[in-house]
Amino acid sequence: MRKLDDEHTGRRIAEERKRAGYTQRELAARLPYSYSLLRQVEEGHKSASPDFVSAVARALHLDVTALTGQPYVTELQKDRLDTLIRPIREALDLYDLGLEPHAIGKDVTRLISTADELCRLVRATRLNQAAGTLPHAISELTAACHGRPSTELWTALASTYRTAHDIAVKLGFYDLATVALDRMDWASQRASDPLLAAMRQYMRALVYFREGEHTIGLRLIGIGHRLISPSDSSIEALAVAGQLHLGASVIAARAHDASAVKAHLAEAKALSTKTGEAGHIHWLSFGPTNVAVHDVSAQVEMRKYGKAVIKAKDVSLPTAWATSRRAHFFIDRARAEMEIGKTDAALSSLVTARSLAPQQTRYHPGARETIKGLVLLQRRTPDTLNHMAAWVGL
Repeated sequence: MRKLDDEHTGRRIAEERKRAGYTQRELAARLPYSYSLLRQVEEGHKSASPDFVSAVARALHLDVTALTGQPYVTELQKDRLDTLIRPIREALDLYDLGLEPHAIGKDVTRLISTADELCRLVRATRLNQAAGTLPHAISELTAACHGRPSTELWTALASTYRTAHDIAVKLGFYDLATVALDRMDWASQRASDPLLAAMRQYMRALVYFREGEHTIGLRLIGIGHRLISPSDSSIEALAVAGQLHLGASVIAARAHDASAVKAHLAEAKALSTKTGEAGHIHWLSFGPTNVAVHDVSAQVEMRKYGKAVIKAKDVSLPTAWATSRRAHFFIDRARAEMEIGKTDAALSSLVTARSLAPQQTRYHPGARETIKGLVLLQRRTPDTLNHMAAWVGL
């Protein structure tokens, strides 16, 4: 069996475990995983799945990024993305500076259109272009909101903060993503849009999902539901409510609560029959397709990999579906295929994800660990897999 190079997630786990004063058996006793798996991951003989990493991080009271090594600086430098983060960070700090003279006379329609275009760029995974344009857009919208506040402008500003969050998450800057969420809350309160506020709770819940804090994540989903008026039967309200259920399904799946997963997916499916494919509501892709895709993700999180592969074969992705979501589906599919020994199929799924969204795939922890897992499983590494491994810095 192959072994990973010295710099890998397992080695970081071993270092942090020793720093905390635990033996392998003592740490394994605090995890829903075996001592044997922990030992193999630490020694570089097996890759570390996202749920395994979050469980270890929770047991050691660490941020997940301390174990994954995010952000992946070398790759960011190669893609010339590293220099784009600081301007975004600085732009997020402008929220309370008040009116600036350059905001007077700005075309409101253009500002709102820019916010929508930034969202479209991220959904198309054109991260360089979005990250380069975002700081100036935040600055202009912030100034405009202070100069002549309106619901439309505050909503557009909240949109740019959402874009900042999405870019930060995709590139592994989770501290910056948290700041962006705080700013989104600040803007959404001024927009007086309960659906926007509910979406923000959904995004907060996913932060805790990554960290393995299932109970807190589900509580935030509950808060999101309560923000939506029971009398609001609009397509927008139904789509946001449905997305909240989908978020709850994957959080419950990582907690291995199969009954909760089934219940949330059923609620989302019922709502999707009313909304259809609602692809442009609060930057969502809610509808029957997203329900099916989340069903696959839930099976992966519950480690029911064979079931996930079967369900994935029945998923038909609309051509108009967001590129970011399409790539994420193939990353989930690759993980499931690898786990049941379908290594060629897993590599094919990863190649598809890369062709759709190269930057997103390169910085996705699940994709990177699946590539590592495939390298460990293959006795003779195919040239395509060699290229993929080198691409993610393995």
